Order: sequence, then C-alpha cells, then structure tokens
Amino acid sequence: MRPNRFISREDSILVIVDVQEKLLPAVESHDRLVKNIQCMLKASGLLGIPVVITEHCAEAIGHTVDQLLSLASNPIIIEKTHFCATREPNCIERIQTLNKSLAVVVGTEAHVCVLQTALGLQANGFQIAIPADAVSSRCAEDKALALERIKQSGGMLATTEMVVFEWLQRGDTKAFKTLLPMIKSLKP
Repeated sequence: MRPNRFISREDSILVIVDVQEKLLPAVESHDRLVKNIQCMLKASGLLGIPVVITEHCAEAIGHTVDQLLSLASNPIIIEKTHFCATREPNCIERIQTLNKSLAVVVGTEAHVCVLQTALGLQANGFQIAIPADAVSSRCAEDKALALERIKQSGGMLATTEMVVFEWLQRGDTKAFKTLLPMIKSLKP
C-alpha cells in the first residue's frame, strides 16, 4: 500500500481486538477507547463494512464488552489463545471470505494482541490502518512503541475521525448526518 492511499470503505474490514470485560478497566483511557470504537462500529454498520471481533481466552478474561458487541452487525468472532489472531486455525480463511484488502485494527493491548494481529494480517497480504486513539495498553510507553513498530512495518496510523471521514467520503449523505453528532463528541 502506498502511504498516501485512502482508507476506503470498499476495501475495509474493522478488526476489534480483545476489548474484553476483565481487561478493559486496566487499560489507559478505556472510556475514550470504547467511545471511539463505538463510532467506528456505527459507521461500519451504516456503510456495510464487515466487522471481525477477537476474544482472547474469553473463559478467563470475559467476552467483548456489551457496549461494542451490541453495535456489531453480524460480526465474525474469532476465539483465540494465540496473541496473534491469525495463528488460530481458520482465522485467515474466515477473514478472506470477506474479499477485502485493508484491515482497520483497533482494541487492546496495543503492544501485544493488536500489534501481533496487525503484523499477522500484513503477513497474509492485508494492508493495515491503526487509529491511534482506538488502541490502548496498560502503559503509554507500550502503546507508543507498538504504534512505532506498526508504522515501521508499513502500516498506516490515523485517528478514529480520520478513518470515519475517509469511509464517509462526502458530507451530504444520510450516513454523514447520522454520524456527525457522534463524531463531534469524540474529542476529550
């Protein structure tokens, strides 16, 4: 992918990594993280962007938080024990059925499962975009270094607002008017 390529809705899937009940309270800025992912989920539903959700050791950490799961329209759910979701049997095959080339990856923890899943998707031919305000870790330094590694590997860094506006493409649509109040509420 060229660094100046748009994050288009036609090419995109939204991958939500491990935003789970027992892990979420431990990560930095978790309320903002959830709000940003909710906005992307709302946009994905309005624009027909497929959603993939991973859950790491759900029996111990819990499932994806209800605030997100309730907004996901027909998601592919990948149960995993590997930090890198693509190492799970049939994960790549299930994602490839969506016929998309760009994965917008969000979730927790940025330096472990988000990073490894993004790198695994890249290794399997996907381009990667990471909204920096929609990933988190327990420690800011870990998140910063994860974002640097993603950038070094050729992934694109963005914000939630950048991704949603690139998906929307125009300001005169019903989807834009529906999402605008949520977009305006994103900034802290």
